[in-house]
Amino acid sequence: MLPADSHVHSEWSWDAAVGDMEATCARAVEIGLPALAFTEHLDHTAWTATDPPPVLAAYAGADGVIHPPAFDAEGYLAAIERCRDRFPALHVLSGLEVGEPHRHPAQVAAVLATGPFDRVLGSLHCLPVDGGGFCEPAGLFERHEADRVIRDYLAEVPTVVACSDDFEVFAHIDYPIRYLPDDAEPFDPDDYEDEFRLALRAIAEGGRTLEVNTCLPLHPRIVRWWREEGGTTVSFGSDAHLPAVLANGFQEATHMVESHGFRPGRLPYDFWTL
Repeated sequence: MLPADSHVHSEWSWDAAVGDMEATCARAVEIGLPALAFTEHLDHTAWTATDPPPVLAAYAGADGVIHPPAFDAEGYLAAIERCRDRFPALHVLSGLEVGEPHRHPAQVAAVLATGPFDRVLGSLHCLPVDGGGFCEPAGLFERHEADRVIRDYLAEVPTVVACSDDFEVFAHIDYPIRYLPDDAEPFDPDDYEDEFRLALRAIAEGGRTLEVNTCLPLHPRIVRWWREEGGTTVSFGSDAHLPAVLANGFQEATHMVESHGFRPGRLPYDFWTL
């Protein structure tokens, strides 16, 4: 049986132009997925993008700064209940993917208070830039060498964990690698072992779960380091923004995680543990 997809987006995420909650649930039933969590984007960081895709450009000012819109928690939670009614055999979890939770504690707390939210992910999408403001990795790679961007990103992870108790899962620890420039050296996790271990140790000591994100398959060595640094639980997430890619790559990911000693929990939406 496939594990739960604990990182899924629908039309309630502001960057999911073709997201569809009900169609995603139907897709889950079709492929035999027992559970999924709609972890919609909750973002408060405004960042600069030089050439954003149309779905993001709609929120950009004349200065190129993108301002995420407010999250419609009431509408989203009502949609979750409709899906639970329509797909009674599917475990539909509510959730959020909170961007930079350590930088916006009051705003995050206000949304969480409207809950319930079953699964909350913490994400690091943006880093500060010289001269003020923030950029996502695509913009950071335009300003700095790839090596610096990756190291700066991993160095920020312990701060995210230490300064926010609002999330239980740290999502896509390898996020910058998705945007690695074509002319950069191929990514080798061994080049950043110390930085990865420091970040993973912070996540483990903070009592959080590491996400195995399959949008870009997580390198097996990172999962081994996670266990060696004290990590005991993992979740799986496709980061799907449309129904067709739900649980994409889960067969390979589960086999890889099992090879490192992690096993399914009692319930289909439980984290995998040692």
